[in-house]
Amino acid sequence: MDLRKRNRQVTIKAPPTAQDALGQPTGDWSIFAPGIWANVQFLSGTETIKGGAESSTAKASINIRYRTDITTAMRVELGSTVFQIKAVLPDEQGKDGVNLVCEVIT
Repeated sequence: MDLRKRNRQVTIKAPPTAQDALGQPTGDWSIFAPGIWANVQFLSGTETIKGGAESSTAKASINIRYRTDITTAMRVELGSTVFQIKAVLPDEQGKDGVNLVCEVIT
């Protein structure tokens, strides 16, 4: 990938590690990797009505430099937009980058 296309800075966050009495995660998401240069492309979006309420889903592909420490438990923030990572697709042949398949959290 042409590195000039990675023209947006995103922050990758890790989930909270503390748990409440029922074993549910509590606390804030922690910054795992700040200021990562990325190419963010919105792939599709849908709007539906579920249970009488409107629901929208936007899917995106976020390309970052090659690394092996990103998981689907993490999320990506671009300004006020938060993306849940659904799949991590590294370029194992050229080690050029990693595509993060994401959905916008609403």
